[in-house]
Amino acid sequence: MPTTTASAAPSVDAYLGTSVHVLPETPHLRALHTVARDRGASRADFLHASEGIIRKLVEAALDLLPYEEHDVTTPVGATYRGLRPASPVCGVSIVRAGESMEGQLRAVLPDIRIGKILMQRDKETKQPHHYYTSLPADITEGHVLVMEPMIATGGTLLATIQLLLDKGIAEENIIFINFITVPEGIDTVCRRYPKVRIVTSSVEQRLNENAYMIPGIGDFGDRFFGTDIGLR
Repeated sequence: MPTTTASAAPSVDAYLGTSVHVLPETPHLRALHTVARDRGASRADFLHASEGIIRKLVEAALDLLPYEEHDVTTPVGATYRGLRPASPVCGVSIVRAGESMEGQLRAVLPDIRIGKILMQRDKETKQPHHYYTSLPADITEGHVLVMEPMIATGGTLLATIQLLLDKGIAEENIIFINFITVPEGIDTVCRRYPKVRIVTSSVEQRLNENAYMIPGIGDFGDRFFGTDIGLR
């Protein structure tokens, strides 16, 4: 179990609306979070609530992409002044928890190609270790939507971003789709990579002395995939 010294969380005000985009806290979003955070929620209820939030996150991330004008003719012969994406887009999930977001991304973009990155934290050093990468060959040609439900200390994201940069992807073309995060993680990532954008549904209060998010949601991957024995 990782341990840290609890301290006051850093301010993230300077990042909001630029590097960090938080979903508006509507009553519906708050209700979904209430179910997803409930330790007594059934797996079916957790999946329904979390997938509803992930869908909102995916759509918010797509709003950050560049678009160009594209007119179409409607069934009544009129012209509709529309839009279409101005650059290619692909997904990348950070295994395993990031795979929980793939279904909703594919629901919105059925033909999207999705790469994989496997990072795991070393139990002794607490540093992320890279094990596996498989990315689309033309990933550098457009924007990349990276799926990672939880951003705590930010260490895994730093390693992931550097890996993508080393592959030739522009920093400003990287967008993280994130379920929940904390000020500590935001400050760590945005201070080092200010052009990367994060779309999240909640910025938690802080990390506690064990590096757990407060109020938090538990281990998202275990709860989503049913490997948490506490789930009914």
